[in-house]
Parts: sequence; C-alpha cells; structure tokens
Amino acid sequence: MPGTRRNDSVLGILLMLAGFFMFSASDAMAKFLTESFHPVQIAWARYMGLFVGAMILLGIHGFSLLRTEKPILQFARAAVGTFSAICFIVAVAYVPLADAVAVAFVAPFMVTIMAALILREPVGIRRWTAVCIGFVGAMIVIRPGLGVVHPAALLIILAALLFAVRQIISRWLSDSDRTVTTIAFTGIIGAVLLTLPLPFVWITPVTWTEAALLVGIAVFGALGEILVIKALEVAHAVILAPLQYTMLIWGILYGYLIFSDLPDQWTMIGALIIMATGLYTLHRERVVSRQRARAARIAGS
Repeated sequence: MPGTRRNDSVLGILLMLAGFFMFSASDAMAKFLTESFHPVQIAWARYMGLFVGAMILLGIHGFSLLRTEKPILQFARAAVGTFSAICFIVAVAYVPLADAVAVAFVAPFMVTIMAALILREPVGIRRWTAVCIGFVGAMIVIRPGLGVVHPAALLIILAALLFAVRQIISRWLSDSDRTVTTIAFTGIIGAVLLTLPLPFVWITPVTWTEAALLVGIAVFGALGEILVIKALEVAHAVILAPLQYTMLIWGILYGYLIFSDLPDQWTMIGALIIMATGLYTLHRERVVSRQRARAARIAGS
C-alpha cells in the first residue's frame, strides 16, 4: 500500500548492494565507450533500458500505472537523475574509474544530512560515525589539494549531489506512489529528455562490441535503478547511504581489469577504511534486527 512505509533494513541493504553492483558494471561500460561516443548518447542508452521496462509495465497495467499524487516530484526525480548520469559519464572520460567512484562518495554523506534535516529520519551516533569514517576514507583516496584527481572530479561532485537529491525524492515518493510508478516516470521522462539532443550527437556503432556494450549499459542501468528504488521504499535512507562505498570495490576491480588503472597505496588504504565502515554497518544492522526480534518475542509472550 503506497501510504504505508515498511522498515525492513536487511532487505533494503541487500537490494541496495545489488543495485550498486549493477550501477558499477554500467559505469565501467560507460567509461569504455567514452572514447567513441558522446556522453549524451551513452546516458541515453542507459535510460533506454528503463524506458523499455516502463513500456512493458504500461502494457501490463495500463495508464493507471502513471497515476501519481506528486507529478512534480516524479518529474524532478527523473530530471535530476538524468543530469547526474551525464555529469558522471563526462567525468569518467578523464578520471580513473576508482578515483571517480571515490569522489562520488560524498553522496552518502549528503544523503544522511538531507534525510536527517529534511525527512526527519532518526540518525543514531553509530550511523553518523559510520558515514563520517567512510567519508574520511574517501578523502584519503581523493587527497584534495594535492593535484591527484583531474579537475573533472568537480563534475563528479555535482553528480553526487544530484544523486543524493534523487534518493531523497525517492523516499518522499515511497509514501504515496508505487515503485512501478516511479520506475515508469523515471524511464519515460529520462528517455525523452535525452532523446531531444540525441540527433545532434548520435554516432552509429561500427562493431558488435560497441553495440553490445550500449545494450549492456541499458540492462544494468535499469536493474540498478529498480533495485535502488525498491531499497529506499523498504528501508531508511540513512541506513542505506553508507552502502554506496561498496562501489569502490567494483571500481578498483573494473579499473584494473579493463583499463589497467592500478590504485596506489593511499587509494588502497582509503578503500580498506571504506570497506571496514560498510562491514561495520552491516554488523550493526544484524545486531539491531536480532534485538528487535527478541523484543517482539518477549512482548508477544
């Protein structure tokens, strides 16, 4: 029921982890394609997967699927997500994938602040600590002021801010609109916004590899979008925010295997701090879940 918010933190964590894995794979494909295609075309391919999914949902459920109590928020979420994707894709053409992902880690910090101040969600000291330590780890990777990261990293910061806004809007929408409604609006509006400039930047793929990667971006991007929306529907944004740090693992792996970008020792130190933060967050969720289950059994006895 749209107006009823469930709080299943464990399920939300699993969905968010899977979603960020999908996004990481899509980002790796996008970086590979930036050598041959315009960022708008790459972003368009990413959103076309979601658009096709939206058309299928419309065929099944009819236009009642687009019934929303908050049309302005639906448009805003789609627009913000679209511009976030473009900013990130432009940036990864110049920044190593692992560094790009690390810079993007300002997003969970922004989400936590927005969730506490705007959504009034409870943020305990342990969660604030987990996010802050993870943020410190990201700063070790970035080393601001030392000229380690390309100036294009500023676009990644903008993309991270837009991504955080999108997550907060998703939380708002979960109070009134179904997940499938948000997916449909995101796919349709994003595809329309990106199709408008597409004729001016279109480059026809000349190899099967390029075509397959464009399709792969669409599939993985759509799956990531669906999983993240669902995660924010069933769990608090402040719980899920630190989990974006897991994208650094995939960023390092893809960067090394595909682009031969081997992180230096400081990047690895920052990555270890970030990973430890994520593991601690998962541990705390298991502890809290057990405590709640125990309290429920006691209350029911």
